Amino acid sequence: MATTRAERPLRFLALGDSYTIGEGVDRDKTWPTQLRARLHEQAVDVGDIDMVATTGWTTDELQQAISARKFTPPYSLVSLLIGVNNQYRGRDLGNYAGELGSLIDFAVDMAAGDAGKLIVVSIPDWGTTRFAAERQVDAARVAEEIDSFNAIARAACLARGAHWVDVTKLSREEARDMLAEDGLHPSADQYARWVTAILPVARSILDTAN
Repeated sequence: MATTRAERPLRFLALGDSYTIGEGVDRDKTWPTQLRARLHEQAVDVGDIDMVATTGWTTDELQQAISARKFTPPYSLVSLLIGVNNQYRGRDLGNYAGELGSLIDFAVDMAAGDAGKLIVVSIPDWGTTRFAAERQVDAARVAEEIDSFNAIARAACLARGAHWVDVTKLSREEARDMLAEDGLHPSADQYARWVTAILPVARSILDTAN
């Protein structure tokens, strides 16, 4: 007997860095996990999340981790959020563009070649955080650089037909004070705000999943 969709949980691959792994929050409060819970509330059955993310990763480090790991595609939903550490370390924008493009292409491959199943999430602005203020970081410079990285990511995402979700605005508005104990990474409450923005896009993707 064929397996029906109701009997087969949808598969979610989340790729990224500290923002995806949820540095400073419990595992069930990361944004991918909160997204899965919100989808369950709407009777969308997503199985365990296949997460490839570690605090501090740049684009090349994520690429290396992917190369060392075996995957079992296809995935019904793939997310990608990477680049803040490229900016933090002063990496070149051109280098970011090339490596990000390769990561997006990999993510699309994991979704059986369907770019419409990929969500690329913007890089939040860490220059607004307590961590940055305590270190007297030039917040205007960080904001300008984050915007440049995000412009590259958005263009690469849309050029391939993937979905773009902007959480940078949230990190600069009232959610900027919703931080983990380190004063740098988002709290569970800020991630919940992100999920509110990501949820309708994820739902639209999964509603058409086979």
